[in-house]
Amino acid sequence: MSMALIGLVAGLALGFAGYFGGFGAFVLVAALGAVGFFAGRIADGDLELGDFFRPRGRDSGRR
Repeated sequence: MSMALIGLVAGLALGFAGYFGGFGAFVLVAALGAVGFFAGRIADGDLELGDFFRPRGRDSGRR
């Protein structure tokens, strides 16, 4: 499935949630979509949890 089609489906889902459920449903669908996206990336091996918790920069060895 192409990224454009996935983006279209996500946009339609957010649009329906916003129209029928209001702003709270829109935010909930967007947040759950982001969680699902990151879970899928982790499952595919494209992303590791350690990437979020490691310090960055030259001084990462110093405390």
